[in-house]
Amino acid sequence: MSSNQGSSPLSQSSDGPFRKPRAPAMGPRHCQTPHSLPDVCPKEPTGEGRALCDGPSVVVDQHRWTVYNSQVNLPAALNDPRLAKRESDFFTKTWGLDFTETEVMPSFYLPNISREHFSSYLQETAQREKVHERCKNICQSKDDLSMLTITNNHDKARAELEQVPKIFMKPEFMLNDPATFNAVLPWSHFSVAGGKNSRDVASSRLLQEKLSHYLDVVEVSIARQISLRSEAFFHAMSSQHELQDRLRGTADAVAKLRARTAAIDRIMCRGPLRALRDALTRNNCVKLHNKLKLMAAVHQTQPTVQLLLSTSEFVGALELIATTKEVLQQELQGVHSFRHLGSQLCEMERLIDKMMVADFSTYVQSDLSRPFEEDSQILEKDRLQSLVFGLLRQRKLDFLDIYSEEMVRVAKSVVRQCVVKSVSQISEIDADTVRFHEQMRLMTFPQWFDLLLDIFEHFILFLKRIKATLGVIRSVVLEVLDSSQRSRLADVSSATNHSDGRTNEEEEEEESGGGEAELAYLTHEGLFISDALTLNEEEQHSHTSAHVQTREQTHTDACGSDSASATTESSSSREHNSNTTSSLPTGGATATGEDVMPSDLELGRVANNAQELLYTASDVSQDRCVKVLMTRAKDGSLERLSSSEFVCLSQAVESFVSDTDELCGRRSVSLRGALQSQANRFVQRFHEERKNKLSLLLDNERWKQAEVPAEFQDLVDSIADGRITLPEHKHTGSEDRKPGEFLCVDGQKYAVVGTVLLLIRMFLEYCQCVNDIPSITTDILTRLADLLKLFNSRSCQLVLGAGALQVVGLKTITTRNLALVSRCLQLLVHFIPVIRAHFESRLQPRQYSILRHFGHITKDYNDHIAEISAKLVAIMDSMFEKALSKYEVKAPMPSVCLRNVCKQMAKMHEAINELLPEEQTQMLFHRINASFKLNLKRQLARLGVINDGGPQYGLVMLDVAFYSESVLALRSLERLDLNMLEIWEQKR
Repeated sequence: MSSNQGSSPLSQSSDGPFRKPRAPAMGPRHCQTPHSLPDVCPKEPTGEGRALCDGPSVVVDQHRWTVYNSQVNLPAALNDPRLAKRESDFFTKTWGLDFTETEVMPSFYLPNISREHFSSYLQETAQREKVHERCKNICQSKDDLSMLTITNNHDKARAELEQVPKIFMKPEFMLNDPATFNAVLPWSHFSVAGGKNSRDVASSRLLQEKLSHYLDVVEVSIARQISLRSEAFFHAMSSQHELQDRLRGTADAVAKLRARTAAIDRIMCRGPLRALRDALTRNNCVKLHNKLKLMAAVHQTQPTVQLLLSTSEFVGALELIATTKEVLQQELQGVHSFRHLGSQLCEMERLIDKMMVADFSTYVQSDLSRPFEEDSQILEKDRLQSLVFGLLRQRKLDFLDIYSEEMVRVAKSVVRQCVVKSVSQISEIDADTVRFHEQMRLMTFPQWFDLLLDIFEHFILFLKRIKATLGVIRSVVLEVLDSSQRSRLADVSSATNHSDGRTNEEEEEEESGGGEAELAYLTHEGLFISDALTLNEEEQHSHTSAHVQTREQTHTDACGSDSASATTESSSSREHNSNTTSSLPTGGATATGEDVMPSDLELGRVANNAQELLYTASDVSQDRCVKVLMTRAKDGSLERLSSSEFVCLSQAVESFVSDTDELCGRRSVSLRGALQSQANRFVQRFHEERKNKLSLLLDNERWKQAEVPAEFQDLVDSIADGRITLPEHKHTGSEDRKPGEFLCVDGQKYAVVGTVLLLIRMFLEYCQCVNDIPSITTDILTRLADLLKLFNSRSCQLVLGAGALQVVGLKTITTRNLALVSRCLQLLVHFIPVIRAHFESRLQPRQYSILRHFGHITKDYNDHIAEISAKLVAIMDSMFEKALSKYEVKAPMPSVCLRNVCKQMAKMHEAINELLPEEQTQMLFHRINASFKLNLKRQLARLGVINDGGPQYGLVMLDVAFYSESVLALRSLERLDLNMLEIWEQKR
């Protein structure tokens, strides 16, 4: 063992003063005192511990020179004895004369440490230092000798035990191990031969002595340890004797207590226990009698169930079966005579499930297949409620699937019945030879439209009937859900009240002295305590069962009154059922009913499925109508309808869809989508017809002013009044009125061609389509924009591009033609904002971006008008250039050239004055006058005539005066500013 293990306990204690470990070779007198301090002198650093000292390592750095190898320091250098005197300029010659006299300033980053900084620490540790010094003195005077003695004894014992081999000290030492045995008894030292020589005997004797010595050492060590702990051994022995004395007294007390308890049992307990046994026997007899009565009631279950099923009282039969099964499981469990009744009741319950499903299917068929002429919307409401409640109770939550399948079948038959009825009234169609779909295609549009209206009417009645039936189903489901929630709340409140009452009873029992303690006092063997507790529980259970039985009986009667028929047989069966179930304990009937009924989540799902089934009915009805619509549209007959016919169809479909949406509470899109598809095709054909008609009109237009019939004037007046629609009938007397030369719009007169009048009627037809079919607004808008663009581009090609010369055969494009086109374009530009506002009122805000087409069209029309004005100016400019190129300043005045110019301008004015408004005419002639001045200025410059007051200047002024008088004499040009001084070059 190491020296650390043999050290004294005093040196190992963490609470005692510090001592350095004593070296083994040192004697007792060299042992350091307990109050000696540890050695804190730094050791010489090595290569592995550079953190202890920053100096070089002797081992690592012995062959490398460092500053620490230097043998001369700064004082030695300053005091060199070889120098005659000390150099005074050792520092000053480099760092200045004031270097040696400058004081070193204290650092601003280091605080000035004084003794006051340690005053608080010294005050805190002063008391502990005094205690420490006092403890050192006590330890030194009292324990030095004993410590040395204990240390010597431990060292001696350790030295003796170290002589014993370590193998004997191992915990796993066992001689039956061959390796251990050979290590302890080394037989290899003995001769292998059987004979014993003197050497072997000596070796064995030596081994025996060695082992004996080891044994003596161990025994001495054990004896020493026992002697050290002798006081503890004696104390344990004395404690054992005292414990035995106490146990002896306790045994005597227990014997006395048993004797007293036996006397109490003999004198006070046997009589009361006998009375308690008799009371239990009586209670058992009463319970047996009740069980026999209960068995008699259960025996009547099957006949009663059959009687209820004969009157379709499914709910009452299910309630009776559930109550009987509950009684069999709780009250009559293990009765041999009823061992097969449970399986028979389960079989009857499965039979009732099948009967209810079949009865519900029959009810649905009879409800949906009955004629639509009947006034009653709900067929046998009580029967439906009873069936739904029974199906919910049996968790047959898929009964709505039966209704859905039958609903789809009846929806198909509705269309077929309507078609057969309509075809039977049409003699031209032979229903026996023509297929069903061909029959609808062979009808005329009025006949087919009447058929469609009849189908719509039947489907509305069909949906009303389905809504009423599903409403009853949903009301039953919600009623059951509400009842379940109310019963759950009632159970929670009753449980809370019961717990409060039980707490009050416990307090009363504690105040009265404790009944359970009194009951436990009656016997000490525990023979009848469990029976007595069972008796109390049975009495409480009987009271609770009576209360629950009354509540369940009331609930059963209420359910029976809701679902019972008015027949005498049903009343008698219900009375028999009540008499039968009244004799059954219904303590668990309420809980069983709650467990049998679906959960709130399932009931909510059934209610939602009923609502979804109504949505499905709406979708199925519209899908069947879509098929009727597509069957008619297969040969393209719907695309060939007139505008009024398609509007009638659209209004009928929209009315039917609105009615179905209002009935079902959800917007369906199937029929609307089919109508939209047909509307797109109708719009395509509608637009193509008018586009072709406009192209044909433009190709045959001779661009002459047309008379305006009174009918078109009335159309324009209605637009001005805000009625952007076509009149339903012609105004009376419009045929008697004579047509006018101009079209009056907002007080202005517009000279127009016949094509523009028809174009106005066309875009009113587009607006009328939007009014009648709002779903095609965006499509109609793009088509109308395309039509207006067509008129603009085609009129530009025919007039400005001179295409009318080849298409119509005009000899030339006159200024009157150009002015007439410009005025027609201005009329359409006037109507474009009105059309835009009409469409904007029928678009959704997110669709306003499509209105940008009208802005583009207005810009194109204005550009076209500007190009026509520029063309008129260009015509006059070419005439001026040609005429003035021959102009000469000579008599007579006015010159022939100026006379021709004035004549051409008069013709120009005569051609456009009646067509264009006064402002536009003045603006146009202002530009023409500017062109004339520019050409005249060029010619005068070419002739060298200047504004010098000479004869030529006078002649020119005479021509200019003639020109001014001629222009200002034209109508509406009297106030035109000619500014003829601009014909002269400005003097520099």
